[in-house]
Amino acid sequence: MEHNKVDTKLQESSYDDQQKWVLDSSLDSRGGVPVRARTGAWRAALFVIANEFSERLSYFGIVTSLVVYLTTILHQDLKMAVRNANYWSGVTTLMPLLGGFVADAYLGRYATVLLATIIYLMGLILLTLSWFIPGLKACNQEICVEPRKAHEIAFFIAIYLISIGTGGHKPSLESFGADQFEDGHPEERKMKMSYFNWWSTGLCAGVLTAVTVIVYIEDRIGWGVAGIILTVVMATSLLIFLMGRPFYRYRAPTGSPLTPMLQVFVAAISKRHLPCPNDSSLLHELSREEYTKGRFLSSTNNLKFLDKAAIIENRGSKNAMAEKESPWKLATVTKVEELKLLINMIPIWFFTLAFGICATQGTTFFIKQAIIMDRHIGHNFIVPPSSMFALVALSMIIFLTFYEKLLVPILRRVTGNERGISILKRIGTGMVFSLTTMIIAALIERKRLDYTKQHHMALSVIWLAPQFIVIGIADALTLVGLQEYFYDQVPDSMRSLGIAFYLSVIGAASFVNNFLITVTDRLAEEISGKSLFGKDLNSSRLDRFYWTLAALTAVNICFFVIVAKRYTYKSVQSSLAVADGGDDVETASAGNTSKYT
Repeated sequence: MEHNKVDTKLQESSYDDQQKWVLDSSLDSRGGVPVRARTGAWRAALFVIANEFSERLSYFGIVTSLVVYLTTILHQDLKMAVRNANYWSGVTTLMPLLGGFVADAYLGRYATVLLATIIYLMGLILLTLSWFIPGLKACNQEICVEPRKAHEIAFFIAIYLISIGTGGHKPSLESFGADQFEDGHPEERKMKMSYFNWWSTGLCAGVLTAVTVIVYIEDRIGWGVAGIILTVVMATSLLIFLMGRPFYRYRAPTGSPLTPMLQVFVAAISKRHLPCPNDSSLLHELSREEYTKGRFLSSTNNLKFLDKAAIIENRGSKNAMAEKESPWKLATVTKVEELKLLINMIPIWFFTLAFGICATQGTTFFIKQAIIMDRHIGHNFIVPPSSMFALVALSMIIFLTFYEKLLVPILRRVTGNERGISILKRIGTGMVFSLTTMIIAALIERKRLDYTKQHHMALSVIWLAPQFIVIGIADALTLVGLQEYFYDQVPDSMRSLGIAFYLSVIGAASFVNNFLITVTDRLAEEISGKSLFGKDLNSSRLDRFYWTLAALTAVNICFFVIVAKRYTYKSVQSSLAVADGGDDVETASAGNTSKYT
């Protein structure tokens, strides 16, 4: 009886500590254990979201007008302009792989955000100066026949500095924001599920402002004035981010996350001749006293070969004790499972590339279509072509609000899943919308060509609205789903890299899109003797390219469904059971692997 009372008091003490302190290896600004009531959660995340608003304002103020700039200021032809835009977009969304690695392994997320923001600001300052310093201006004349080489060089250096800044800023900031919510705390865990939706809403607000206010200034007042505004906003956001310093929760860098993965491979190969035990409790794992950082993962049944890395040879002998001291000879179950998570992500990443290709059309060919269409609203106002992208941002904001406030509560009751539907189902649903977008875009482009040929006048730009709106819904489902998936399912020590993996989908898709443009163009020339992409859109057959993307996306969705059905989600052990209908499987103790649904 006395023993039971002591146990009850210990459990109550443990629960009280969990409510008062954040016990997930986070640190406060002074390097101590964070107090829950004073740090993290929404009080810290709002500073992060405000910073993301300004970064997306700057990025989309550039990317949505890039094709316009390249064709009108630098006088590049359509194919070259789209190719350069895709190369820049690809580099910008692949750079986070390096930035995320540096943040997780060496600098930490907070320091990486600060450094990246400074580099980003350098790019914006150079971009602005290229319009005011006489020697860097595109031209001195009102009408510019050929831009100065100095302006072209300064322009490309500036935008690639912004690429480098984005590489550190984007993965570190988003994962730093998510770090403000503790996974092991039921209330904060639910907040984190909402965080990615509200993060994307703040992001979309930045995009919306960029493609309306900033693009209008670029189109009507001047690119230099727009550059000044973007630079000032970015500098202000840096100050706001610094103001939140006392409220943040920090994670110390843990060294290269790739080394433990390599150690598991080496240990598994060295023990390839050993039979794998059926009882996972026979595999090596640290005690809770030894394991002070991160969370334990439960053993899963896929990729069983890797489990051999956690087999203890000659259990109980001196050799076994020596083996435990070398991570190249013996790995823990948690390290094995972390490697499995990364391997399982490869097919998911690959089969979302088709979505990324569809998404890149929104800032390239969709904008180019808007340029040559009738953009008059009333008699006096002309819509800037890049402002059409506002429809994507608006549809994302409206749909995400609808999804978060109405759909998720209903789906939670129906499915019993805390997220409403699983992450992969959300991603797959968005891919169906991207397929619909390509079909709509193909039909509308064909109508535009026929209308222009018959009436010798431009079709109204309003006809492009459906494809912008539907791709916005697709982004709200798939892009936000990918953010949550890659943050949630990577090992805890690789969460900046996780966000980088999500961004790399769009980056790799930009390069694949360039490859598809080249391949389909050559095939069209061989089959019909006529290029698919002419000097302008009226002499091109963009509708056929859209149909090609629709066909590829349809086939890709079939493969994605097969992979998603076989996917095994992260299985997390927790010392305190957490009711979880989400995709992480929380278990009450090391020996208990029941799902809380």
